[in-house]
Amino acid sequence: MNDPALPAIHLEGVLRTPERCFAGIRDFPYSVHYTFVGGLRIACVDEGPRDAAPVLLLHGEPTWSYLYRKMIPPLLAAGHRVVAPDLVGFGRSDKPSHPADYSYHNHVSWMNAWLVAMNLREITLFCQDWGSLIGLRMLTQAPERFDRAVLANGGLPTGAHGSVPPAFKLWRAFARWSPWFPIGRIVASGCAKGLSPEEIAAYDAPFPTRRHRLAARLFPRFVPTTPSDPERIANEEAWRVLESWHKPFLTLFSTRDPITRGGERIFQKKVPGAAGQPHTLIRGAGHFLQEDKGEELAQKIHEFVMATLR
Repeated sequence: MNDPALPAIHLEGVLRTPERCFAGIRDFPYSVHYTFVGGLRIACVDEGPRDAAPVLLLHGEPTWSYLYRKMIPPLLAAGHRVVAPDLVGFGRSDKPSHPADYSYHNHVSWMNAWLVAMNLREITLFCQDWGSLIGLRMLTQAPERFDRAVLANGGLPTGAHGSVPPAFKLWRAFARWSPWFPIGRIVASGCAKGLSPEEIAAYDAPFPTRRHRLAARLFPRFVPTTPSDPERIANEEAWRVLESWHKPFLTLFSTRDPITRGGERIFQKKVPGAAGQPHTLIRGAGHFLQEDKGEELAQKIHEFVMATLR
């Protein structure tokens, strides 16, 4: 049954990727944990000491937690608990098949409920792409659960100024109209180093049919790009929280992302907790910098956590 506090959806149309689709993946050996939220099963990797403060890794689109396979091992080796969920519609999480069930608001609601169910606290948030549009809303709606944040190749647009990078316009049009939507190859195109055939297959694994790819198709439409966007007010409210956020806030943007390049400056200027932090431009990395520079990112997260412990 639907939780009355969560979005009502067409549960009879929910898809679940068969586990056999993941059988060929050899470089992501982690157990999967499931939490039920509003009738949906949300999957996550949850590794490391139970008494350690969690590093929450939020992926974007059209990826899933597999994106973090290069970052999880060094973070675990450094003693951190690492939690990497799959957003609804991605990875091993359930996938509603009705377009009306998807929205920016619904995804924030689902992940907020998941966060409460997991009872995560003292969180270090690492978020990228749609992981930031959702993750920063999670942080600003429950700031007491978060100790610090790391933003990489992401943002929190309101649509107030209607400024849209040309690369994003092309991506949005492609996601909406192209009859061909090869997710693994799309991810590879956003990596400076490309991906092997095995890695491309791993990104394709959660999406065996066109219906499974619905969320990946729809997400670009939900980015606020106009003043009339339905999530403008909510994101402006989130910005007001960020503008009074004094806990540590770090930016790690890459130099080769045509969509978010330069976006770190607004956070460095507006978020008080960003002052004096070791913000770094990650060179030689594309949009999916977790693929290109995962080990470097993990090291910088660890150093940031250790330097900002209370």
